[in-house]
Amino acid sequence: MKKINFLFAVFISWTITAQFPCDGGSSFGYPCDGYFMQSKLFLAQMDAGDGNDSWGWTDPTSGKEYALVGLDNGTAFVDISDPVNIVYLGKLPTHTSPSIWRDIKVYNNYAFIVSEAGGHGMQVFDLTRLRNVANPPEVFNEDAHYNEFGNAHNIVINEETGYAYAVGTSTFSGGAHFIDISDPLNPTAAGGYSGSGYTHDAQVVVYDGPDPDHQGREIYVGSNENEVVIVDVTNKNNPQLLSNINYGSVDYTHQSWLTEDLSYVLIGDELDENAFGFNTRTIVADVSDLDAPFYFFQYFGNIASIDHNGYVKGNRYYLANYSGGMRVIDISNIANQEMTEIGYFDTFPANDDVNFNGTWSVYPYFESGNIVISGEGGFTLVKSENFGLDDLSIEQFKMSPNPTKDYLNLRAKHHPISQIVIHNILGQEVMSFKTLDKQDVNLDLRHLNSGVYLVTINNQQSQKLVIQ
Repeated sequence: MKKINFLFAVFISWTITAQFPCDGGSSFGYPCDGYFMQSKLFLAQMDAGDGNDSWGWTDPTSGKEYALVGLDNGTAFVDISDPVNIVYLGKLPTHTSPSIWRDIKVYNNYAFIVSEAGGHGMQVFDLTRLRNVANPPEVFNEDAHYNEFGNAHNIVINEETGYAYAVGTSTFSGGAHFIDISDPLNPTAAGGYSGSGYTHDAQVVVYDGPDPDHQGREIYVGSNENEVVIVDVTNKNNPQLLSNINYGSVDYTHQSWLTEDLSYVLIGDELDENAFGFNTRTIVADVSDLDAPFYFFQYFGNIASIDHNGYVKGNRYYLANYSGGMRVIDISNIANQEMTEIGYFDTFPANDDVNFNGTWSVYPYFESGNIVISGEGGFTLVKSENFGLDDLSIEQFKMSPNPTKDYLNLRAKHHPISQIVIHNILGQEVMSFKTLDKQDVNLDLRHLNSGVYLVTINNQQSQKLVIQ
């Protein structure tokens, strides 16, 4: 049983909290390792009774980041461009009745939202409206609606092709319901796939992996309750099943995600921990040959909690682990059947038991390194203690020397530096520079006290700075 920090029990529920370091295994009372809380919104602050899925949007014009948070009664929008001073912009109410199941994906600056609520269909919301919210929080209206199905469990979008795939509807035996969203405000039905029955969740990619036989094809990887199916959906009028993936001790094949090189798929079975009594399990299949994938190995975590949604970014697997919170797993050596947990942030401090309390989903794809955690605990924004330097592919700026005593040089690799904001470890802004438009910037820091600071550049990347 975990100890609940007293501060967690007595917080003022209407306060938006901000940036608490992971100190002694705790960040604002939440168990942590390598990740700290920047900001939080509780369900009551969003006028909701339950939380579920989440996704994200980065405004291509301003670079500002927004979190899209699923709630039982709608979808919340949060401006996280200043991660320690977030702004709850408002909510798009559910199209029909409340439901604990809601799912959101993004294409071409629009959000597409489905729910298990009866008659809900697919809501379409223009995210550019978030640029100018005069009096937050607002109650938004949908910009378009698709009604070719009622309830849906999930929605998948291939941003490369402009197609959405609603799954778990009453159409196509619960399989993929194809929707052309290339014109987001006028979505149109485009067929479907019913050959493998009900799909709970899926991922769709334009294939550029190791199998030479399927290059450039649109490939659907569906988690279908008792197996994973791989389907070529390039021809919407004639989708073709390529193969199935089976594994032992199956109870409910819930969700899966491909590694970035498309050689492996990580599979989550939502009910196996309860059914078979082992710790959190991730099944790994080799899909380097799409026509003949095979079970490769399985990874067991160090706690018993149930896995839910998991997403791959670089060599990290970000797993929503219900009562265990977000677990971050290094998959850099997956080819040698090795996965290693390297950190976590637990939004459910009470226990790590086999139950459905806690974290529902995570969104780790912001370039800044901000990570959204959503679920029963509302909205939580966290970040690595390395401030986004885990994955060097997102490092667009260099700063040196670090540590420093007096001066700091910032140099841009590509786009000019337009804005620099420095916060101390308490989340207080101590320096700010705007409209710089320079590739190379020198800062005089002699007036700052020694300690740890957060330097955020162009609202895109944050780095840890130590002043001696």
